[in-house]
Amino acid sequence: MVAKPGLVLVSGPSRGGKSRWAESLLKQQAKVTYLATSANRPDDPSWQSRLRLHRERRPQRWGLIETTSDLPETITRCPKDEALLVDSVGGFVAWCLDLDQEQWEQRSNQLVRAVEQPDRMVVMVIEETGWGVVPATPIGGLFRDRLGLLAQQLETRSDRSWLVLQGRAIDLHAIGEPV
Repeated sequence: MVAKPGLVLVSGPSRGGKSRWAESLLKQQAKVTYLATSANRPDDPSWQSRLRLHRERRPQRWGLIETTSDLPETITRCPKDEALLVDSVGGFVAWCLDLDQEQWEQRSNQLVRAVEQPDRMVVMVIEETGWGVVPATPIGGLFRDRLGLLAQQLETRSDRSWLVLQGRAIDLHAIGEPV
């Protein structure tokens, strides 16, 4: 069964199964482009192991684009007949931490506009960072706050939204109430 077009959010904590769930939502799509946003970090064996698991899980027919703060433009350039999987919004936020508040607001608004495509399925993985320890550094707090606010902006435009915890997906639109 091919999923219907629209914006789908998949959020949750680290190692909860977000990416697996997001990938499963797109398995039946004919054309998928995977937009990887995180830095490659070649000197980090643990990170490389995570990237390898993601690569091995994805169907070989899926396209791959590695992107940075240019995510909105990358989304806009992708062929309209392809579903997109953005993994993850946190990588995009990390690339934009050097922007001042006004620049950040412009950049995040560009991303929101880029994914408002009712004729295409866009699945976005978003980390939930505010549930853990309070960041010990100002940059950590900035990352947490920007990611949380951007997730709320995207949620107001989403057609579906999932929370993935401990390998279980919860349909937030089915059981949640907007606040």
